[in-house]
Amino acid sequence: MNASLELTGLTKVFDTASGSFVAVKDVNVQVGEGEFVALLGHSGCGKSTVLSMIAGLQRATLGGVVIGGTQVLEPGAERAMVFQSPCLLPWLTARENVMLAVAQRRVTRQQQRATADRYLELVGVTDAANQLPAQLSLGTQQCVSLARALSTEPRFLLLDEPFAQLDSLTRFELQDLLLRVWEDTDTTVVMVTHDVDEALYLADRLLLMTDGPEATVGDSLAVPFPRPRVRAPVLAHPDYHRSRRHVIDFLEQHAHQSRPSALDDLLRARSHARRG
Repeated sequence: MNASLELTGLTKVFDTASGSFVAVKDVNVQVGEGEFVALLGHSGCGKSTVLSMIAGLQRATLGGVVIGGTQVLEPGAERAMVFQSPCLLPWLTARENVMLAVAQRRVTRQQQRATADRYLELVGVTDAANQLPAQLSLGTQQCVSLARALSTEPRFLLLDEPFAQLDSLTRFELQDLLLRVWEDTDTTVVMVTHDVDEALYLADRLLLMTDGPEATVGDSLAVPFPRPRVRAPVLAHPDYHRSRRHVIDFLEQHAHQSRPSALDDLLRARSHARRG
């Protein structure tokens, strides 16, 4: 594999009031040029911490992130990130939000507008160009956020659970949109998610993280479904349920037994209420 991104011994330690907390430990990963990789694990296991170190928003305590032989120490133009929330400036229109990102490339105002319109069209929200974020649905806002990230023409698109806040139908639509956009570009994608079905549908490879603390990538699964992907054939593929079971078995095996589930919390609260 022609690695365009390498994580070597990646470790992140946070200082807390009770001492050092090792969130992520000794992550070793190679991502190929143009590959779509999903980082999958329990909520709070350190997936977003790994992504933020790739983005250069946090520095590794040990080890590092290497792109093209150079260690990542800060954000760079070759990396663009899309977060769970659209994070659009509310006083700017959809077009102006994208133009703001394009302006970092030091092009003329006319070129900024043309580039913004091209990427808004690519993600299918041309009609929203002159509207403010508050006038748009959450799904459309996230499309604008994706257009903004793509407008910088990054080598790496970093996605931090970008569809987590959307309803199921909108999420499916934007997953299909993301696949179409990715197939039309040479962008390498690293996506964080805890949705097993989303990861299997979108990615070439799943990187499965153990639960924290000291979380790491404990397994890697090559996704067997051919491209281009269409949802119905993927769901009907003979390897779909086997792959899904593999991921779920891994997550169950590597979950800390001491972590209380939401149901445990609910039952405990009800028990206290009855005693009170």
